[in-house]
Amino acid sequence: MTAATDTASPLLGVPDLSLVVLVGVTGSGKSTFARRNFLPTQVLSSDFCRGLVADDENDQGATRDAFDVLHHIAGKRLAAGRLTVVDATNVQPEARGRLVKLAREHDVLPVAIVLDMPEKVCAERNAQRPDRAGMGRHVLPRQRRELRRSMGKLQREGFRRVHVLRSPEEAGAAGIAIEKRYNDLRHLSGPFDIVGDVHGCRAELESLLRRLGYELLRDGQGRPVDARHPEGRTAVFVGDLVDRGPDSPGVLRLVMGMTGAGNALCVPGNHENKFGRFLKGRNVKLTHGLAETAAQLEGESEEFRARAAAFVDSLVSHYVLDGGALVVCHAGLIEKYHGRTSGRVRAFAMYGDTTGETDEYGLPVRYPWAEEYRGRAAVVYGHTPVPSASWVNNTICLDTGCVFGGRLTALRWPERELESVEAERVWYEPVRPVAATGTSGHRERPLDLNDVAGRRIVETAHHGRISVHEENSAAALEVMSRFAVDPHLLLYLPPTMAPCATSSEEGFLEHPAEAFAAYRAEGVSRLVCEEKHMGSRAVVLVCRDAETARRRFGAANGTSGAVHTRTGRPFFDEPALTEEFLARLREAVAGSGLWDELATDWLLFDAELLPWSLKASGLLRRQYAAVGAAAGAVFPPAVAALRAAVERGVGGEDVAALLERQRERAECTWAFTDAYRRYCWPVDGLDGVRLAPFQILAAEGRSLAAVPHGGQLAWLDRLVDADRGAAAAAGREELLRATARVTVEAGDPESEAAAVKWWLETTASGGEGMVVKPLDAFVRGGNGLVQPGVKCRGQEYLRIVYGPEYTRPEHLSRLRSRSLGHKRSLALREYALGLEALDRLAAAEPLWRVHEAVFAVLALESEPVDPRL
Repeated sequence: MTAATDTASPLLGVPDLSLVVLVGVTGSGKSTFARRNFLPTQVLSSDFCRGLVADDENDQGATRDAFDVLHHIAGKRLAAGRLTVVDATNVQPEARGRLVKLAREHDVLPVAIVLDMPEKVCAERNAQRPDRAGMGRHVLPRQRRELRRSMGKLQREGFRRVHVLRSPEEAGAAGIAIEKRYNDLRHLSGPFDIVGDVHGCRAELESLLRRLGYELLRDGQGRPVDARHPEGRTAVFVGDLVDRGPDSPGVLRLVMGMTGAGNALCVPGNHENKFGRFLKGRNVKLTHGLAETAAQLEGESEEFRARAAAFVDSLVSHYVLDGGALVVCHAGLIEKYHGRTSGRVRAFAMYGDTTGETDEYGLPVRYPWAEEYRGRAAVVYGHTPVPSASWVNNTICLDTGCVFGGRLTALRWPERELESVEAERVWYEPVRPVAATGTSGHRERPLDLNDVAGRRIVETAHHGRISVHEENSAAALEVMSRFAVDPHLLLYLPPTMAPCATSSEEGFLEHPAEAFAAYRAEGVSRLVCEEKHMGSRAVVLVCRDAETARRRFGAANGTSGAVHTRTGRPFFDEPALTEEFLARLREAVAGSGLWDELATDWLLFDAELLPWSLKASGLLRRQYAAVGAAAGAVFPPAVAALRAAVERGVGGEDVAALLERQRERAECTWAFTDAYRRYCWPVDGLDGVRLAPFQILAAEGRSLAAVPHGGQLAWLDRLVDADRGAAAAAGREELLRATARVTVEAGDPESEAAAVKWWLETTASGGEGMVVKPLDAFVRGGNGLVQPGVKCRGQEYLRIVYGPEYTRPEHLSRLRSRSLGHKRSLALREYALGLEALDRLAAAEPLWRVHEAVFAVLALESEPVDPRL
């Protein structure tokens, strides 16, 4: 307990995240003190809350409801990490007990500031307040008696700090000093080298520090007492420095020297906790390696033992570093505990959480908190040895069992690179084999309902915040949960594509001139026009082998990749056919040399899978073929009957006009039938199947979405050539199909005219059309993102979309009023989400973070947009 004096403006220390409880009788000046020292939003007044529920701040009958409101608001503030001050009398132990309990529930420190004013002063103040005129004379003496009984009990009640002000002068002179929590080192940005559990392996620690670039400093006896990095990097130790290994004192000497010199930070492990109690003479069992440490300490001086005791006692449960992006602790830490201070937080940070069960070795079963972790901060920890370190949901365990004969591992931050050295030998036989702890981490749970349900706002680097409505989330969840491929392999969904502006050219609804003009207006002059294949949009993930797919993406059952539609559904019903498809593509990737050139074991493609009938057979039967069949049944006899009537002179000009009209309708219908039949052909297994890749989206550690299309198409041409050669050698059909293209200088009439001529020839010979793209792929204009591509579809293909007779002038006139604004907005939002997913994938962010963006693309597909656009 501290007491302020009336000397020189005392400052009362208050942690920046705490629950401050003002304690004092009515009239002691609590509200005045609060107004002077805290922000208005930080102070919760019981009087104000009475007013909220009863329209009368002095209505004592509303006290219970008022305090329910006060505690609710205080809980919300504390959960959000905000300093909160409770302005009430709080002279009764029961009232304070509820507040101490609230602080503990939110793992913050409760602080009491007592205004122990003379009773005469309080009485005079109350007499000057009209709202206190009805207060009984017995109230003040009773409150004061309760306060006096409480004065010596506040710390036992759980208040970590108690400040007492005993006169109006003291209260008037006192101020508040906001103190940072010991675990709050957000101002330190590193770079850091985070070292896993050492367990007395001094030689391995020295080797690892040298590999990391540290220079070791030794004392007169040749013992390492410090290590410094020439580039100013800071080492961070995750605890368990001692026990089991050959030289725990040597490890302590080095780490204490580094931390003392400011070259390192350290958090406590469970072994330090027990070791500290041993040094204090407490009754602890010399088990789990402590006996070895105790024996090694016998050769050390009392001064060293005292230094070690003070060092262990000073360790903070965990650190929040690098602006909040990094949390380091010993056994892991769930997000709501980050930066909090309580015994519960310290216990979790040092021991983790258990299920209450024991395994066959008699050891506690650890609760897999990392599988459910959704925090933005990376959590780096140790405690439970794993065969190798790997990221799981933005967490990583660095205990790779050095003392058990494994490795000593460090993580470079922010580079996220791992370094390790092998153990010199097995120093301690583990009770449970390290391999029995599982693989190099947990299999991530790819989707959690809380990640996607309800209204969502996704932050994107290239298009700001993108909202997803609740009803769209529900629709996407239905598709994702029932029809999608293994979510571990669902890394990207392609955006919808906007058409070019409506053309005014006679007979055309879409024309390249509009696309060129739109890009010129955005300041984009270098364009590429790519053949638009009439198939189904496909995303293909191909891994070098099934082991890569398992290790990198958590794929199961020998799967080596995925082939899925733009809504995440598998293209092939048979897994064996998918694997055969991936094997053919993998062969082409190997033959093209792209594995080595891109330094990757996997590639993600955006492509078109042909024929259209492969995935659209139901649509063809129900919609398009039905039109052709009906026309074939109706028009020939109708035209024949009308022709016969004209030949007999029946009906005159009216019948002749009707005949001409029916002939025209029949020709449009035959053109419609010819149009969709061009994109349909029989397939048998992979025979007849073609893949037209038009972009490599990502490789290990890289998003390739911004690679200019010239480079992209050069890679893909090599891929097609490799497939052609492999197919010829094996005597089989080719799988891959090249994408024809022409480049355009927007604003150059000759260049634009040549591209239009190519488009007209392509569409006249049965092609769907083309996609016009900025050659640089990723472009920002004055208004933000520029459309990554616009489609320009040919006259005959648009018969499929708008109907056989859409080219008639009256129909074209009506269709030219179509609205494209929503479609363009949707295309840009989905494009930005796709880029975000690829960026997160390249940065090795947890799968749920990738899925957040992928799921949003699927949800936006539920927005009401004319499907013909």
